Amino acid sequence: MRSMPITAAKQLPRLEDRPVPEPGPGEVRLRVHACGVCHSDQFVFEALWPGLELPRVPGHEVVGTVDALGSGVTGFAEGDLVGVGWHGGHDGTCPACRRGRFVHCESGAITGITRDGGYQEYTVAPASALARVPSGMDPVDAAPLLCAGVTTFNALRNSGARPGTRVAIQGLGGLGHLGVQYAAKMGFETIAVSRGADKAKLAKELGAHEYLDTESVDAAEKLTAMGGADVILATAPNAAAISSLVPGLGIDGTLIVVGAPFEPLSVGAIDLISRSAGVRGGSSGDANDSTDALEFAHRTGVRSHNEVFPLEEAGKAYQRMMSGKARFRVVLDVQGLSSARATARPVGVRSGSVSERFAFRVLDRVVAQEHRLRRQRLLGTRHAPRRRPSRRAGASPGSTGSRGSVAPRRRDCAYLHGDPGSSPAGPTP
Repeated sequence: MRSMPITAAKQLPRLEDRPVPEPGPGEVRLRVHACGVCHSDQFVFEALWPGLELPRVPGHEVVGTVDALGSGVTGFAEGDLVGVGWHGGHDGTCPACRRGRFVHCESGAITGITRDGGYQEYTVAPASALARVPSGMDPVDAAPLLCAGVTTFNALRNSGARPGTRVAIQGLGGLGHLGVQYAAKMGFETIAVSRGADKAKLAKELGAHEYLDTESVDAAEKLTAMGGADVILATAPNAAAISSLVPGLGIDGTLIVVGAPFEPLSVGAIDLISRSAGVRGGSSGDANDSTDALEFAHRTGVRSHNEVFPLEEAGKAYQRMMSGKARFRVVLDVQGLSSARATARPVGVRSGSVSERFAFRVLDRVVAQEHRLRRQRLLGTRHAPRRRPSRRAGASPGSTGSRGSVAPRRRDCAYLHGDPGSSPAGPTP
């Protein structure tokens, strides 16, 4: 299989041909369709995570279909569309797990850091770490929601804010553009706070009721004039910008930090005491939280704005993300199928029709063949062409013939199942 591991600190990944991993007890193997490129991947690219073992395959925003089941796995079947995020498993026995706080497990695994992630065609994950992806959701759209999405979604729904209360979202980047959408769809009075008048239109399009340009106004003063923010969700990792908003909190207001700057925050005690306000952090979430974030997004129309790269350009994708110029998330289209489906509907074929589904099954085979040829060129290898088993006349599916048995076909993508409205939409520009 194609894989893009990090073999040394501060080096970009290089394409390798690795054996397909086998799932152990309680694990499943995923055929990866898409994987988001997150700022936290820096922990692997620069070997910043304590105890990190290289080589390691990054990627903790993984969406794929269940390809194989390890012993003891129940509740999932081959072909299920699932995802795995930062939370890569828990032991179920530590104090945090016994209280249901699986994301804080003392010996929990982290996808793409303590175990290989999604920068490859197949990966293995514990069944307990799998989130279900809604039927008809494009894997490229779903991938960023397994980290950026669930982080902002969980922080907001656990903030104590109620519909109609005032929530400010600091930053309009990879986290912030999702935070604004989630906040608006949850019914909050949503205030977007960022730098530059050019972002006002985007903020309104994402659902913000007000936009505060920090280059032209004092955002904290404006929030105070509105009556103070019940919640300020800090998504942009700028310590000075986050700290400057604390005076804009209302009575009993809370600053929730999900974008982690390396510098310490500077918070005045009087600003907190005089408002009975507080500051706390927000972690991502476990598989159940990710499932909730995906379902809420699919139901209400929350959607990540993505720039899409093929797997072989993982290094380029990472550099684009780190440059801060991406709008707004970067995603690896591992199988190359989403973009192909988005642009290759045959003329005269109706979206969602039986003809379309048949056409896409043919297209899948063409794209898969192109990937095999491209892999051969990149790796400098040649493989003997695979010989597809044929069915003898009169033989039924699964019967044994002179060339062996023919296994029933399995569709690997949810949008091939014929669900209404499940035609591929492609990445948002």
